[in-house]
Amino acid sequence: MDIIDIGVNLEHNSFDADRKEVIDRAVASGVTTMIVTGSSRQSSIRAQELTTECQGLLYSTAGIHPHHASDHGPGDHEWITALAASDSVVAVGECGLDFFRNFSPRADQESAFRDQLEIASQVGLPVFLHQRDAHERFISILRDHIPDIAGGVAHCFTGNRSELEDCLDLGLNIGITGWICDERRGSHLANLVKHIPRDRIMIETDAPYLLPRDLDPKPKTRRNEPMFLAHVLESVAHHMECEASELAADTTANARRLFGLPRVPRHVPNLH
Repeated sequence: MDIIDIGVNLEHNSFDADRKEVIDRAVASGVTTMIVTGSSRQSSIRAQELTTECQGLLYSTAGIHPHHASDHGPGDHEWITALAASDSVVAVGECGLDFFRNFSPRADQESAFRDQLEIASQVGLPVFLHQRDAHERFISILRDHIPDIAGGVAHCFTGNRSELEDCLDLGLNIGITGWICDERRGSHLANLVKHIPRDRIMIETDAPYLLPRDLDPKPKTRRNEPMFLAHVLESVAHHMECEASELAADTTANARRLFGLPRVPRHVPNLH
């Protein structure tokens, strides 16, 4: 199947020793495109560098995660805008609000979020969005900017039905991860995914995080990999009561449309 992982932290140092093998395993499992998440200046630059090594297979985002918002300053507007000019950068973010851990003050998070939404409107790219325990403020800020932005996706959506409807009402796409495979924390998603329109759903691993809990056999390490995207797809398709092949076609078409990806992936050189 042709499936797209819209969110993988492939620049993470846990992949330094075997990144090429991780990519090869993903391709062998049916993943034809991966979008590498940028969450800080360093990770966004590294993510974009990886796309030049695997053109046509890897794309990236550029932005500042709310955890790093306290480091946000005037210069960030410049480097995000500069990276966004690259053909391989397909979204601004990961940006948003995270009031669960508050690693950055809430005022700093909101300032960084607004700035990145403004950048997205200026450069004509969609936004790759993060939200945790901050739904009302997240929606309120996003509502002011979304008319000027080329769409977006609620990355790793784990909210309730009301929160889902708010995101859909703003025209957002919905990213589902292996959280749905966790019977402790993600069981509510089993019923919720049925309410996501088929033209608005996407799938992602968020690797190396969120290893699907129900994998059998389980990997020796707790590191998630993009090759497990097929497992996420099967789980989502089961709960949406549709064929995995049909959902693969839908999620792939949705990702290509939002991020402006080529319909037919180009030849992919080996990663050095």
